[in-house]
Amino acid sequence: MAKFPIRYFRSLRMVCLLVVFLSAVPAPRSQGLGEPQREQLLNGLNVLLWPAPGSSSVLIKLRIHSGSAFDLAGRSGEMSLLGDILFPDAATVDYFTEEMGGKLEVRVNYDSTTITMQGKASEFDKIVEVLRNGVLSTQLTPEVVDRVRQARIKILRETAVSPPVVADRAIAVRLFGDFPYGKPSEGSAEDVARIDRADLMLARDRFLNSNNATLGIVGGINPSHAMRILRQLLGPWRKSDQLVPTTFRQPQPPDPRVLIINSPSQTAEVRLAVRGLSRSDTDAVAADVLAKVAYRRWMESLPVLSRKPAFVRNDTHVLPGMFIFGAGVEETNVLDVITTARKVFESLIGIPPSAAELERAKNEVIAERSTGTKPEGAVDGWLDQETYKLKSVPDAMTVMQVSAADVQRAATRLFKEAKTASIITGDPVHLRAVLENRIPYEILGAIDTSSAPSKIPAKPAGTPNPR
Repeated sequence: MAKFPIRYFRSLRMVCLLVVFLSAVPAPRSQGLGEPQREQLLNGLNVLLWPAPGSSSVLIKLRIHSGSAFDLAGRSGEMSLLGDILFPDAATVDYFTEEMGGKLEVRVNYDSTTITMQGKASEFDKIVEVLRNGVLSTQLTPEVVDRVRQARIKILRETAVSPPVVADRAIAVRLFGDFPYGKPSEGSAEDVARIDRADLMLARDRFLNSNNATLGIVGGINPSHAMRILRQLLGPWRKSDQLVPTTFRQPQPPDPRVLIINSPSQTAEVRLAVRGLSRSDTDAVAADVLAKVAYRRWMESLPVLSRKPAFVRNDTHVLPGMFIFGAGVEETNVLDVITTARKVFESLIGIPPSAAELERAKNEVIAERSTGTKPEGAVDGWLDQETYKLKSVPDAMTVMQVSAADVQRAATRLFKEAKTASIITGDPVHLRAVLENRIPYEILGAIDTSSAPSKIPAKPAGTPNPR
């Protein structure tokens, strides 16, 4: 029997004790950040603080709980344009990137507007002052509005819209129609050109209010000093008398026919979608896992997809969003893509995921959310809780608790008796030949003559008027 020195057993004992100790330490909440210190200014601004003594940097995120879903009809991109105007001078952005080694950016989606400011902790007061100037003294002069609007229009016109993007936008319109989620959050060049100064002033007064916002701060700050500066600089921020509720008229059921859209491309982009769940729905996380299970079953049903850009995605918002299947394939494969996707719908309702399917899907969801372990992503999680009125901040534990029954229940809610929207982009002539007499379809811009009479009926013979 081999002999080992005493120090070997001592080292082994220390390793075992370390393993036992680490296994007893509970995992931190909220993907890397613990419970924040919660404060509120007199004007209703909610503040979340995560002091990090000794850190030389600070991250500030201001979340406005209103986004592009509130864009006026025919003026998509209104909230995005307002976001551009908050900090219209390039010198301000350069100050954060070059002088402080940080960043300043504004992101607008359907549900919210988020300002991210990162810089040196020693410049905290200066950073909050810049934030104050943006939200309290927004530069809505005619000159600034015109300059920033023209810049956004230029970007929208010059940005190459790829066939996948065209397909994504088309399926949203097909599913939602005039509902807010049917229009691009960033807007279109035509719609942005219609936005005037009065529209932006109205949007600012309706949504940029202290009691419609949450401020998250993490880094090398002293909480008492930070609150004093916030009261001084953001305390005068106007409070709204009444918050605008997220209520819109529900969209009509989508046309069941496949919509063919002419698009010059070597491949055809296929999209199928059903109305989804809201972010606050109890089955929203299960639907995220469902998307991963659906993707794997789709790949197994049609192996050609494994070599193509394909996806299954669960898009959630404040209101019910969209559960979507998408792929870019040869035009000869579009019929198989659509029919197998519909069969996957049925299989997800009737057959719960196996233990292996469920484990793999949950791990993939957790991996996608791994960016939340960084401070910025973790703060986003807490701000999302405020925006979407979530009971808790979603984390890996939330995903791991999803069961096979949860996934099957989500599938039943999504797919059973659901109205499916379907679109294909490509060559209408080729696609028509593939779908003819197999699946009902229509071609965008074509006149539907399927129900028109073959010839004009003859005028009936005159009869004497009985009167």
